[in-house]
Amino acid sequence: MAKAVIAKEPTPEQIAEERIYATMGVSDSEYEIICNLLGGRKPNYTEIGVFSVMWSEHCAYKNSKPLLRRFPTTGERVLVGPGEGAGIVDIGDGQAVCFKIESHNHPSAIEPFQGAATGVGGILRDIFSMGARPVALLNSLRFGQLSDDRVRYLFEHVVEGIAGYGNCMGIPTVGGEVMFDASYEGNPLVNAMCVGLIDHKDIQSGVAKGIGNPVYYVGPPTGRDGIHGATFASEELTEESEAKRPAVQVGDPFMEKLVMESCLELIKSGIVIGIQDMGAAGLTCSSAEMASKAGNGLELNLDEVPQRERGMTPYEMMLSESQERMLFVIEEGNEPIAMEIFNRWGVICRKVGRVTDDGRLRLVFDGEVVADMPVKGLVDDCPVYDKPATEPVYYQANALVDTTSYPAAADLNDALLRVLGSPTVASKEWVYSQYDHMVGTNTSVSPGSDAAVVLVRGTRKALAMTTDCNGRYVYLDPNVGGKIAVAEAARNIVCSGAEPLAITDNLNFGSPEKPDNFWQMQQSVDGMAEACSHLQTPVIGGNVSLYNENAKGAIYPTPVVGMVGLVHDVDHITTQGFKQEGDIVLLLGATKAELGGSEFQLVMHGVTEGRPPAIDLDVESRLQRAVLESIQQGYIQSAHDLSEGGLAAAYAECCISGRIGATGDAMVEGLRADIVLFSESQSRVLLSLRPAHVETVRAVCAKYEVPVQQLGVVGGERIQLKVNGVSAIDVTREEAERTWKDGIPCLMR
Repeated sequence: MAKAVIAKEPTPEQIAEERIYATMGVSDSEYEIICNLLGGRKPNYTEIGVFSVMWSEHCAYKNSKPLLRRFPTTGERVLVGPGEGAGIVDIGDGQAVCFKIESHNHPSAIEPFQGAATGVGGILRDIFSMGARPVALLNSLRFGQLSDDRVRYLFEHVVEGIAGYGNCMGIPTVGGEVMFDASYEGNPLVNAMCVGLIDHKDIQSGVAKGIGNPVYYVGPPTGRDGIHGATFASEELTEESEAKRPAVQVGDPFMEKLVMESCLELIKSGIVIGIQDMGAAGLTCSSAEMASKAGNGLELNLDEVPQRERGMTPYEMMLSESQERMLFVIEEGNEPIAMEIFNRWGVICRKVGRVTDDGRLRLVFDGEVVADMPVKGLVDDCPVYDKPATEPVYYQANALVDTTSYPAAADLNDALLRVLGSPTVASKEWVYSQYDHMVGTNTSVSPGSDAAVVLVRGTRKALAMTTDCNGRYVYLDPNVGGKIAVAEAARNIVCSGAEPLAITDNLNFGSPEKPDNFWQMQQSVDGMAEACSHLQTPVIGGNVSLYNENAKGAIYPTPVVGMVGLVHDVDHITTQGFKQEGDIVLLLGATKAELGGSEFQLVMHGVTEGRPPAIDLDVESRLQRAVLESIQQGYIQSAHDLSEGGLAAAYAECCISGRIGATGDAMVEGLRADIVLFSESQSRVLLSLRPAHVETVRAVCAKYEVPVQQLGVVGGERIQLKVNGVSAIDVTREEAERTWKDGIPCLMR
């Protein structure tokens, strides 16, 4: 039966003559290179399938690799950088934090529940394949406008998929962000991040070492779901994409839980030489990459691969992205130990191959060699492209826009409520109430503050974590927007009482074939790299997701930053809510006339134009050091960074979170009241503290040359703000809270 199926596959001659390889994303020039790598012969159907996924953007980064080299990737604390399943950073005492972010954008646009769920499953495997136990999940989501029926459908089911997988796994989803903009219609962004804890001695690598050592397959049987998922993620979404629904994998979190626990026990046994999850490109990518890292080859006997469906071909088995599967290598003779562990957990474990010394990936099926390819050719010899980049016309035009020329807002109370009720700024409780963020009992700061905080059990340490990016800023000025994405993430970490450690990034962009898009990517990577160097937060891994387009063009460039910080003592954990009556509110940083890309600009004037707020990384660094030192010295009651919605929104959020009002007066000469209240100038933080500590914190700010003004006092039940002594905002806390909480639910009814 199996041979009859294979006979129906195109011959190597048909693949060449009919350019079947092009339907797999392989160009004519790439096909010629593949033929040369195979010694001049034409690849058969299985071989061209394997090359096509290994040479896809999703696996090879062939369009983005030159840019990724610009990131700083090393530092005193970095133990594992880019190139493995996830990066690892030292947190002292023989412990480390392991984290990474990945995208599942295209699958989620086609099948939102399973697309999002399997995105969570995949990032979990990246973490525990390193030997780390996952302790927290986060996400970064982008959707079109909620007034659209399809957008509401995608939003609802993506959140449901994230919740369903994480909750079943017993791993808390503790934070993230959601932004809504017409730019993302038809192409939502679903980025999942996982954070794990590990002891240094347990760190693993995805490497196939030891000639003759056995290679084992772990997890449920392989099916036909997810075939060509990697190439599907490396092309634009079109109306025909719906027909590719089979490319979306189906997840089983209960099986993943068993696979995770058994693999972690296997790692603890000390017999593992190399282990890697079968993520993008499934068995193909895991086997080829493990062999490549060791400089070895692999021979796989596909007859031994557990199969969920009858008559599967080598092509299907190698390209399937069925979920919850792992590949590992152990030393010959240790098989009984491994089998006992997996039998006890009720997980399939099957010997499917061996490590060889010839540098080939050889596939045997039904007693015959059905594919024979050089490992180096699959992993290292993919062409790398330096695409042309052109500064877009829109970027030049935006330089001429004066964002202070809009008519002054007549009713500032109404403006505040409209900004608070906009889905991007409004409460995300509708989202995170579906997540179990307290499972495991280690969550110290739940979703809703500047960053989530998870305790490191058995110590006085904790981990703060966040995801951040404002795609509007990046669109208006990719270089500045890239800097702000890193800076805001670090600011959120600092405001939670933690020292920023490192980042993982998810670079979501349009097609690199379009020079405008590639310019956006170039510029934003340069901005991010500069900010990472200045703030000493190296990039330890991440993901590139290109070809994010809809009928109107590319999405806003959205390089999401996932950052983790170390809280050195749990007494330093800080949240955004005002704490008690009589506390003094300080505003750190300078307010300027900067409305470009702001929520106020979009909500009140219906446009995104001009230039985003400027950022001085030296000013940002000094601000963060002043805030962190003040927190660590015990002077600060609350801290909240100013971002979407500016001063007015941040002030209201502190009152809402603390369930207490406040009065204040922002003294900024020469600016209109609406600009002072809703400008999104960078490097600003709201602090609340006891009156006795005000002068001490002023002295800390002076040491770091950080502007500071006493803004107001906590107390009462109203949110009141003056600007230069003139009343500007005066609303009840209850009204502000109601508007803020109803922003998303009202649109989802």
